[in-house]
Amino acid sequence: MTEETPGFEEKPDVPSGATPDDAEPKAADSSEEEAAAPAGDTDATVGLTAQLDQVRTALNERTADLQRLQAEYQNYRRRVERDRVTVKEIAVANLLSELLPVLDDVGRAREHGELVGGFKSVAESMETVVAKLGLQQFGKEGEPFDPTIHEALMHSYAPDVTETTCVAILQPGYRIGERTIRPARVAVAEPQPGATPAAAKEEKKADDEESGGTEEV
Repeated sequence: MTEETPGFEEKPDVPSGATPDDAEPKAADSSEEEAAAPAGDTDATVGLTAQLDQVRTALNERTADLQRLQAEYQNYRRRVERDRVTVKEIAVANLLSELLPVLDDVGRAREHGELVGGFKSVAESMETVVAKLGLQQFGKEGEPFDPTIHEALMHSYAPDVTETTCVAILQPGYRIGERTIRPARVAVAEPQPGATPAAAKEEKKADDEESGGTEEV
């Protein structure tokens, strides 16, 4: 058995030429690394947060771009559809405008009782077709004169009208929807200058009769 010398303590091996104090900085360095570790984690978190903000900003920008492109596309589609409808209406109006003289001939033949036989069938078929295309006839005797839809070809005075009135329809007017293809060509009559309108005369007569009856009582 080996006898141990009382009071003798083993010391760690120290490299040759080194002093015992050389081991102490290593412990200090380990403490500094442990203290620096949380600071590194904080820097990494800040970096990730900054990157996340950049990604969110880029996403918002791309979303705004997409919404703007979608709105522009919808506007484009509406504009194309509106232009398509307008072109169609113009084409139909031009075609029907060429048929108006034929319709006028059909109307005159009907007025004179000449719309008979096969000509009548053809005329009615054509009127049905143009009606399906949206052609509407307007203009009636006795309606007030409207310069936006009537064209006055003849003018006269009449004591039985209270305003400028269409007294004869020389050629009917035609429209497609709100678009007027041809105004109604009419003869108009205005109230006779200085004459009392018939309605006013009747009202005055009624007042005179009422006044007379009251005086007798």
